[in-house]
Amino acid sequence: MSGGGDELKLLGMWASPFVLRVKLALSFKGLSYEYVEEDLKNKSDLLLRSNPVQKKVPVLIHNGKPVCESQVIVQYLDEVYSAAGPTFLPVDPYERAMARFWAAFIDDKFLASWLKAGRGKTAEEKAEGVKETFAAVETLEGAFKEISKGKPFFGGDCVGYLDIALGALVAWMHTAEVRHGIRLFDASRSPLLEKWVEHFNKLDEFVAVMPNIDRLVEHAKVREAEVAAAAANN
Repeated sequence: MSGGGDELKLLGMWASPFVLRVKLALSFKGLSYEYVEEDLKNKSDLLLRSNPVQKKVPVLIHNGKPVCESQVIVQYLDEVYSAAGPTFLPVDPYERAMARFWAAFIDDKFLASWLKAGRGKTAEEKAEGVKETFAAVETLEGAFKEISKGKPFFGGDCVGYLDIALGALVAWMHTAEVRHGIRLFDASRSPLLEKWVEHFNKLDEFVAVMPNIDRLVEHAKVREAEVAAAAANN
């Protein structure tokens, strides 16, 4: 499906989970769009004009008007293209509020602690990040059980807003497993989320936009080397 004559352009960086979040939303909605890969070390004038405050990707440009922040973009697409594909956010106001709450938890608690575990400046900081990450996983496991009500996805039988919010991190979960042998979702700690990942991996809309894991592994190695070199020079 196209954008119904609309012009959709996505400014992104291939390895960014936040960009992948928007790609997932576009994929599940069946929308056609132009993708523009950004060099974040040499940002384009278009990106700087479209997001002058943050100067970050992703940016979705819809008929010349930019929309920024991945979660905001997903909600925007759901509202503008309500007739296309699945509806991401629940109709019930309370359930919609809870979906937004847990999406914020995914970024502010789960992802933030995961990044702390990988980028901590000391062994102690990294260990604390690991502890916080698995605590967040336990919380998400409980949230999934309550929200999904025995269905395969947060959205029930179909993918919803939280599936896209968390699904954007699945490729990096696979990367972490390849690099460090760590499974964030496993049968002993989070059996429901482990099964959720299995279901999500098989979705055609996810497969269509998922970045290559080997390429992500190499990207992570290069990024870590750059961070280490910068730290050594300070």
